[in-house]
Amino acid sequence: MLSGIARPAVATLRTLRLPSQAAVRAMSSSAGSASPYTTLATSHPAEFITHVELHRPEKRNAMNKAFWSEMVDLFNGIAGNPDCRVVVFSGAGPAFTAGLDLLDTADLLLQPKGDDVARVSWNVRKTVAKYQETFSVIEKCPKPVVVAVHGACVGAGVDLITACDIRLCTQDAWFQVKEVDIGLAADVGTLQRLPKVIGSRSLVNELALTARKMYADEAQSSGLVSRVFADKEAMMAGALEMAGEIAGRSPVAVQGTKINLIYSRDHSVAEGLDYMATWNMSMLQSQDVMKSAQATMEKKSPKTAAFSKL
Repeated sequence: MLSGIARPAVATLRTLRLPSQAAVRAMSSSAGSASPYTTLATSHPAEFITHVELHRPEKRNAMNKAFWSEMVDLFNGIAGNPDCRVVVFSGAGPAFTAGLDLLDTADLLLQPKGDDVARVSWNVRKTVAKYQETFSVIEKCPKPVVVAVHGACVGAGVDLITACDIRLCTQDAWFQVKEVDIGLAADVGTLQRLPKVIGSRSLVNELALTARKMYADEAQSSGLVSRVFADKEAMMAGALEMAGEIAGRSPVAVQGTKINLIYSRDHSVAEGLDYMATWNMSMLQSQDVMKSAQATMEKKSPKTAAFSKL
């Protein structure tokens, strides 16, 4: 539990336009941080792309009480928003996140309410389950989430990024499963998702049991991140380019791909194939298949096709 723009016009043939360097710089700062949330900022740097930013830079984006419910509200909204096809997630300020805000949440950990052991335990369990949902909503959201990490990513930050679909980082990024240092086992996703992300069970055990830092090069070689960038501006440009490629494809195909990848991760090959056959018996009837095929035959990018919103 530890550690925390207006849309451009649609281009000719509906090709998605990538944002300018000015837009990238704005995304990498506190610019455009107007939001109904106190811990998160949202913007729309390009058509069908939503940028979500951890936005407590003065606290190194430590995750306070408000964060845990705001994330759920935000991602539940994104999940049903037809104007969003992909999310880029990043952090404002000098670090991605310092993890859990211990000062703000200490009472939940050290003074749980209840008249006896059973009731105290019941309330603790409800709190942990609520916090787990904060990151599970990322995984449940059918829109792919590209997370861009710079600087420190500590404790609950690792829980967060392992629930995302694509992980990028800067050369100065480092990651730390910090929970054992404060006397608890990580309980909101790291111990369940990190072993499925990193191929080496031994490395996962080492990181979780020693709380040592993992730096960018090791994070890439182990599979925690897929790309490392020189600095944050380059990373955000790369994340937006990637998001633009995803947003330009059929939303039926993209969302179906995410859902089936997660299902197959947690089931046998036979179960995954059966689920896929059931899924596509209806999804193959989408107009998107014909539109994509037509673009391919005409040697055009799929991004030239006018896919209906989903």
